[in-house]
Amino acid sequence: MKIALVGIGKIAVDQHVPVIAGSSDWDLAATVSRHGAVEGVEAFTDMGAMLEARSDIRVVSLCLPPVPRFDYAMQTLKAGRHVMLEKPPGATIAECHALEAAAREAGLSIYATWHSRHADMVAAAKVWLAEKVLRSLTVTWKEDVRRWHPGQAWIWEPGGLGVFDPGINALSIVTEILPDDIHVTHAELDVPENCQTPIGARIAFHHPKGAQVSAVFDWRQEGDQTWEIEAVTEAGTLKLSDGGAVMEVDGTRTGDAAPLGGEYPRLYDRMAQLVSKGGIDMDLRPMTLVTDALAIGRRHAVAAFFEGPQ
Repeated sequence: MKIALVGIGKIAVDQHVPVIAGSSDWDLAATVSRHGAVEGVEAFTDMGAMLEARSDIRVVSLCLPPVPRFDYAMQTLKAGRHVMLEKPPGATIAECHALEAAAREAGLSIYATWHSRHADMVAAAKVWLAEKVLRSLTVTWKEDVRRWHPGQAWIWEPGGLGVFDPGINALSIVTEILPDDIHVTHAELDVPENCQTPIGARIAFHHPKGAQVSAVFDWRQEGDQTWEIEAVTEAGTLKLSDGGAVMEVDGTRTGDAAPLGGEYPRLYDRMAQLVSKGGIDMDLRPMTLVTDALAIGRRHAVAAFFEGPQ
């Protein structure tokens, strides 16, 4: 199937473009971007112009920041094309519901992707936890924003999510592997004095069966990056590390994939399945947890953030 990629930034260049190129399901037929392009692929700077010129393109993958994504997605659906959404699927829960409703009405597929759910050992962790009594679950997600989001000023603006941009990856795993839904009960948010979104967060969750569930997110990590989830049960302890690429159960390690390894190919495999069957996949639980943390979180002003030396 011919697919268009909209928003040629870091994540598109690092993940989407090579994955599409290596897939037997997809042909990258066009891009839309104000600043980026892919060599050998027809490039547009206007979404409407692409949709009008390329009626042969059935699917559009949106890699834009979350705030402008709704308008592009709705324009795509109105043009009768299927939509794939980078995470998070939008800037608000309500607009995501509106997109799903529009897709259903038009008989089109829409997919809110959560790439970390497709890390190598997430499915195995879900199976292992399914019949266990959970006592506690802790998330530690710490990385260097300068390394992973260079020049992306939008993440510090309203709707950009700040540290929840990577933190939502952890929550997409948690909501996938836990057999019971959780919700936010308390949050402490560190917000740089020159930013609108947090650079650090500490969150507590309610678990319906009494387990202690918490998360720590931080974008100020230097050196080794930390993407870990530890679940303590009555039958042992499970630990996911490297963003879900590695699993340990009571010290026995399984998995040798690199972080992000295989995640995006599985997203595009899933999108191909949805389009072939006319399906919709719009799980908004990770985004709900983030928006609730932002809604009830107590904000603490911290030092201003600057990407380069001042």
